Amino acid sequence: MGYFNPLLQWGCESFCNEAAKVGVDGLIVVDLPPEEALELHRPARKAGISLIYLLTPTSDGERIKRVAKLASGFTYYVSITGITGASLSGIDAVEKQIRLIQKNIPLPVCVGFGIRTPDQARKVAQVADGVVVGTSLVSLLEKGKARGAKEVVHQVRQLKRAIL
Repeated sequence: MGYFNPLLQWGCESFCNEAAKVGVDGLIVVDLPPEEALELHRPARKAGISLIYLLTPTSDGERIKRVAKLASGFTYYVSITGITGASLSGIDAVEKQIRLIQKNIPLPVCVGFGIRTPDQARKVAQVADGVVVGTSLVSLLEKGKARGAKEVVHQVRQLKRAIL
């Protein structure tokens, strides 16, 4: 997961070839919309690397169709509008958008952004194919190496129990 500029500076084909050699099987390039992705899309596919595109609550039918033409691996649904670390408020709107995406894209839909608690993860797992938790785990790590790492392990175990 990263931004397009470092890949562009490296060279898309060279980056994809090197990434494939070390076992990368998918890329989430958060600032690369499908309309501008062909420069990375072709070498990624050639190297066997999936490009995972982001869809949001504001993604309309046209955007979903555009992503459907290029996506591979899975689709990453950003469950909230706003910034990473904000909290997920309700599941109804998320479920509605996931169903729309699933009608148009034959790939798993993973949901991220705003998921902090085991209860939120459980609710999202009931309507999505995968759950992504990031910011809340990074926040735990910021507490310090030993303490933070133990809390991350504990939190991940709780999240796992909630979704199984």
